Amino acid sequence: MSKIGEKTIEISQGVSVSIDKKKINVKGPHGELTIELPDKLEILTRENNLLVKRNDDEKKTKSIHGLYRQLINNAILGVQKLWEKKLKVVGTGYTVKLDKEDLVFKIGYSHPVVFKKTSGVKFQVEGNNKVVVLGCDKQLVGEIAYQIKILKKPDVYKGKGIQYEGEKLRIKPGKKAKVAGGTVA
Repeated sequence: MSKIGEKTIEISQGVSVSIDKKKINVKGPHGELTIELPDKLEILTRENNLLVKRNDDEKKTKSIHGLYRQLINNAILGVQKLWEKKLKVVGTGYTVKLDKEDLVFKIGYSHPVVFKKTSGVKFQVEGNNKVVVLGCDKQLVGEIAYQIKILKKPDVYKGKGIQYEGEKLRIKPGKKAKVAGGTVA
């Protein structure tokens, strides 16, 4: 039995949820999201709560039960308060700035790298080396943040590049000088 799938989903104030057969529309102050349930699952409403039920106990149905419950919960939380991912640009001379709605990176290439705005996502720049990706769709926010990160992955020797805020990097040691005491030619 899915322990996550059995939990009820509380609908917050300011968020409206409409259910049309297998489509769930979630509207809130920050946007609107639609989730489509598979045929094996159904959704029940009780007062200010939602409950995802499965129609059978097949292995595949059990495996998606908790997933869809969490997707609906993330949609409700996202339209109420935007999801965010923070990235930082590390390196001497590495900068980022906001040009209208696009991000412009100077990350060690011979030219600036422009990252175009994606619908459903907003960008904020803090200082000249921090980027915040905001949106109501948690999956889209994470995907866009990863696409920004792979513009310049962190170097394993110096740590220069784009990384998530709070990410711990394992920096490799460089070539070490030979220890004294060996033979001199």
